[in-house]
Amino acid sequence: MADDRRLVVGLGNPGPRYELTRHNAGFLVADLLAGRIGGRFKAHKARADVLEGRLAGLPVVLAKPRSFMNESGGPVVGVARFFKVPAADVVVVHDELDLPFGTLRIKRGGGDGGHNGLRSTTSALGSREYLRVRFGIGRPPGRQDPADYVLREFGPAERKDLDYHVDRAADAVEKLLVDGLEATQNEYH
Repeated sequence: MADDRRLVVGLGNPGPRYELTRHNAGFLVADLLAGRIGGRFKAHKARADVLEGRLAGLPVVLAKPRSFMNESGGPVVGVARFFKVPAADVVVVHDELDLPFGTLRIKRGGGDGGHNGLRSTTSALGSREYLRVRFGIGRPPGRQDPADYVLREFGPAERKDLDYHVDRAADAVEKLLVDGLEATQNEYH
């Protein structure tokens, strides 16, 4: 019997300096999902923090790479190989500049849109056909460099609604696991 386990990866940067930055939206969602499972992340040899459990009644592995964002692919593929999860059953949760703050978009495949974490993950997996939960962080104001913007903490107005949006993104991940892509898109788009 085939293992129906899914891998849910939250992308971000390790360490307290980056904890509440926009680039760590994926980590925030993964942390909330870990709380829903009722477990704690443990260091894994694939250079990721990993938690095995059940979400919405389904077997999942949650992972947060311990590498920096632009090197996420190595840990992602390491965890996927270790748990024998094919690329099509990997869900990557990441920040998205091209969506207004708090907007969610769910899709399978596509380009990296200049997102170094996605570029690294696609390269390492050798496939674009993984699922993505895109967490909108909005464009930087004025002429601010996007690379600088994603490494800044959410602003005061954003922080006010951040818990709500992280919770909603976690709900979207669970729906995606249970009901599939089209039903999740219909509810969250």
